[in-house]
Amino acid sequence: MTAATDGKAALAPPGSGAGQSRPPKIVPVRHPGRWVAVAIALVLVAQLVHALVTNPGLEWATFRQYFFDHSVLHGVWLTIELTFYAALAGFVGGMVLAFMRLSPNPLLRVTAYGYVWVVRSVPLLVQVLFWFNISYLYSRLSIGVPFGPEFFSFSTTNLVSSVSAAVIALSVNEAAFASEIVRAGVLSVSHGQLEAAAALGIPRRRQLMRIVLPQAMRTIAPNAANQMISLFKNTSIVSVMAIMELFYTVQVIYGRTSRIVPMLLVATAWYVLLTTLLSIFQYYVERRFAKGTTRALPPTPVERARLAIRNLRAAAADEGTPR
Repeated sequence: MTAATDGKAALAPPGSGAGQSRPPKIVPVRHPGRWVAVAIALVLVAQLVHALVTNPGLEWATFRQYFFDHSVLHGVWLTIELTFYAALAGFVGGMVLAFMRLSPNPLLRVTAYGYVWVVRSVPLLVQVLFWFNISYLYSRLSIGVPFGPEFFSFSTTNLVSSVSAAVIALSVNEAAFASEIVRAGVLSVSHGQLEAAAALGIPRRRQLMRIVLPQAMRTIAPNAANQMISLFKNTSIVSVMAIMELFYTVQVIYGRTSRIVPMLLVATAWYVLLTTLLSIFQYYVERRFAKGTTRALPPTPVERARLAIRNLRAAAADEGTPR
């Protein structure tokens, strides 16, 4: 907004009253390029919506029929379970690996680095297939003295099911990437703070819990949420083991009904819906750990909507006020 005064009011002699009778005229700044960009974006969105609604190949009736189908909901629930267990185990393992890499012990550092290097180098699909065939590689597992006598052993044929193999593969892969996220967050905390805490005699465990982790979480939270969303979508890879998660369930249905596109739309809608929920969770986690970095927390979406409505009402009231 730019304020400009009328020329006559500016030239009126002081104390004559001419400048006081005519308030300064508010001239809004024009943004023609911005309005053109908005118009183009609206046209593109309208075209996309029109194409989605009017294209008969999408078969929206079939989409509505199967969106809440029992088998699809079961696949959604299994996908959520795979994501939850793999994320939990992966981030616990990732924290252990991260502190191993930050350890002053060279053997621990090399071991953790070797794990991360190998796992990140192997595609997730190959890892999944390796764990699925673990009973072929090791038909029996035993517990005893390393390279010595065995106390007892058991067969792996029925020990590792396809779902267990999927959780292990996803967890192993997740731990490698989570370790780098946690390590980056810890390294983002200034080392001078730890030196100051040590000079005050604060124990190392308290330094970690009260100083390092609260600050490191500001860096860890966004990257961890992105990694969790990636893990959620990567669960579709375990469909190669015929696990009835969301994507494999959809494949089974369109293999039986030949409705490929609408069933892919069903899977897409569920992935988008659940990713949106994860994104909302990420927003509130980041907002919580933003305390201390800003004077005021960023507004929530509800607060932003209320502020926008309040501004619109104020603008409407201002337009109706006689000048």
